[in-house]
Amino acid sequence: MNGTRRAFLGTALGAAAATALGTPVQAAETGRSRRRIPPSGLGMHLYTMRTPLATDFKGTLARLADIGYATVGVSGRHGNSAAAIRTMLDETRLKAVLEHVGYDIVRGSGLPQALEDIHTLGARWIVVPSLPAAMHTPAGFREAAREFNKAGLAAREAGLGPLLFHNHGLDHQVVEGENLYDILLKETDPHLVGFELDVYWAAKGGADPRSLFVRHRRRFPALHVKDMAPNGDFADVGSGVLDFRSMFGTANSGGVRQWLVEHDSPADPFATALNSYRYLARLRY
Repeated sequence: MNGTRRAFLGTALGAAAATALGTPVQAAETGRSRRRIPPSGLGMHLYTMRTPLATDFKGTLARLADIGYATVGVSGRHGNSAAAIRTMLDETRLKAVLEHVGYDIVRGSGLPQALEDIHTLGARWIVVPSLPAAMHTPAGFREAAREFNKAGLAAREAGLGPLLFHNHGLDHQVVEGENLYDILLKETDPHLVGFELDVYWAAKGGADPRSLFVRHRRRFPALHVKDMAPNGDFADVGSGVLDFRSMFGTANSGGVRQWLVEHDSPADPFATALNSYRYLARLRY
C-alpha cells in the first residue's frame, strides 16, 4: 500500500488518526488482522444506479445480484411502489436494508406511511439523507436532534431500527464555535438515532471515520463507502485516496453492519458497481 493510500486526503490526517487510535489501526496496517466485510453486509446504495434504474429497475437489480451484492439502500423509487420494489428484490434475491426519506416527511404527517413502507420493503432503517441549508447552525441542528429523537421513537415503536442520518461535508463544519455533527451525536438518544456515515463526505469535511467509530460506539450501523480521487472528485471504491483498510479497522467498534457502495456521478454505473464490489470483496483489514 503506497503513501497516498495510507492518508485519507494526502495529508497528515491518516497518520494522526493512527497515532490517536493506536493498536486497531496499527494492526490493520501491518496485516495482522484478516477481517473481511461479511458477504451479507456488502451492498449498493441505489442512488449510484439511478440512471439504469429509471429505465429497467428489475434488470438493474438482477445485474447487481449477479455481481455479488447482497443488499441495497433504496434512494428513489422511479415510479414504483414499495410493494413492487419488494417483489423485484425478492425475485432477484436482494434485500433492502434502508430507505432515504426526506426530512420534511420524517418530521411531518408522512412519517407513519414512510415507516410502513420500510416494513414493506423488508428493510430496517429509515434514513434522513440531508438537512435544509437553512438549518446548518447550532440552533438548527439542535432542532433536528429533537425531531430525530421523536421520529426515532416512532421507528422503534413500529418495530424498526433507529432512525439514521446521512451526512455531507458541511455537516462537519464548525459554526459559532460548535461542530454541527457533534451536536447530533451528543443530543440524540443512541437507542433512537444512529448514523449512516458517508466516509467520503466525512473525510471531505475534515472528520476521521476511525475516530468516530471509537468515540461513538455502535452509532454507525451503515456506511456509504465512497472513494475520493486525488483531485477531490468521486472515484470507484479502491481507486482513490481513502484508506479503507485502516478505516474499517475500527468499524466493529462503530457497530457497522452494512457497507453500501456509492458513487455520486459514475460514468458507467455497472463498471463502478463491479470495480467497487471486487475491491471490497477482496479487502482484508
